[in-house]
Amino acid sequence: MKTKNLLYLFFILFTVNSFAQPRFKEKREKIKALKVAYITDELKLNSDEATRFWPIYNAFEDKQRELKHEKMRSYMDRFDGGEVEKMNEKEALNFLNQMENTEEELFQLRKKFIVNLKGILSPIKIIKLRKAEEGFNRKLLQQYREKNNTK
Repeated sequence: MKTKNLLYLFFILFTVNSFAQPRFKEKREKIKALKVAYITDELKLNSDEATRFWPIYNAFEDKQRELKHEKMRSYMDRFDGGEVEKMNEKEALNFLNQMENTEEELFQLRKKFIVNLKGILSPIKIIKLRKAEEGFNRKLLQQYREKNNTK
């Protein structure tokens, strides 16, 4: 369920990106600043931890976003282009394998990220990081929904 919410949020951000690139960059930077503040507060990072943590976290986020953007765009193009309906079983299996490979790449990226964090943060803080990321995404999605329901 949580993965579904993250995918939903990513899809929303991806879609908005294509319509409002300049404005979206500003929004993304604002969201990033809010996320930094939220995670720093939730993890109660001291200055040494924060100095070492944020470059690794930002690199991870950039790689994750790049991978999702690159792969998800090709998936969405195929979905929107009606290719899925025209696929035979062999093509569908290949496409499914590509999707699984992308998920595996994302998983391996997160594993490497956690290994890198172990020298900086305690295991408890690493677990709290995951909780904080999900909490932030949940709040962001809730605000988005509330904003759209008031229109």
